[in-house]
Amino acid sequence: MSVSKPIIGFIGTGVMGKGMIRNLMKAGFSVNVYNRTKNKADELVEEGAVWKDSPAAIAEVSDVIMTMVGYPQDVESVYFDNAILDHAKAGSYVVDMTTSSPQLAEKIYAAAKEKRIHAVDAPVSGGDIGAQNGTLSIMAGGDETDVDALMPVLRAMGQNIVYQGKAGSGQHTKMANQIVIASGMIGVAEALAYAKYAGLDEEKVMKSIAGGAAGSWSLSNLGPRMLKGDFEPGFYIKHLIKDERIALESAKKMGLDTPGLALSKQIYDELAAQGEENSGTQAIFKKKYMK
Repeated sequence: MSVSKPIIGFIGTGVMGKGMIRNLMKAGFSVNVYNRTKNKADELVEEGAVWKDSPAAIAEVSDVIMTMVGYPQDVESVYFDNAILDHAKAGSYVVDMTTSSPQLAEKIYAAAKEKRIHAVDAPVSGGDIGAQNGTLSIMAGGDETDVDALMPVLRAMGQNIVYQGKAGSGQHTKMANQIVIASGMIGVAEALAYAKYAGLDEEKVMKSIAGGAAGSWSLSNLGPRMLKGDFEPGFYIKHLIKDERIALESAKKMGLDTPGLALSKQIYDELAAQGEENSGTQAIFKKKYMK
């Protein structure tokens, strides 16, 4: 990257984006921000971020444009609807960190290349805690030279940054991640419910199993929230359902059967139908196992 301290443009100031932006500013980057709901960016602007009125306005004045929005249709809109790719400077970088479709990542890469813009798909894992602490896992697809150039920016937000391969590879890796999460959440909820029904001290049980072969991020970080009845979103159920749908569609195209993923989506669809779509994914415990 030719700019030693690039100006960052960040679109999406939700649960994840807010923590990521704060860490970018903490690392000394100037950050322009945009969000569809402006008041969700007010705190960041008070802390030093610069508000811009549209994705196009972000693209025009930023060297690295990062997106963390909700759904693939939102990604498509901010890149193609007279937005980022029509207004970004040649030589700039676009980095979609939304969990989105691998096929859409390939489409963005091809369109960006025609305009001499560098495109990387770099979805993340680690939830709101990782976003706040700058410890996200970042899975990158695109040209390896572009990912290398972006490392100073990516390191401000994450610790485990792995180049996965060509465009779309970051998103495919995130689908693998979400398959583990989807089935694992069932296991965490059932294990803690089993401890409860057996009359055990669930926190002691969790302490024992978290340090052994059953240990996982979900158990250590979301298990305590389940036991406290804290179902505030670090990651929304509605967004996990979106990811599960993308993963199921991608698996089907490859001829792969994923019954664990399908069961998880069924359970979360039931939760969403009962009004829990804006709860955190740990609310699976609330639906199935709390008495």
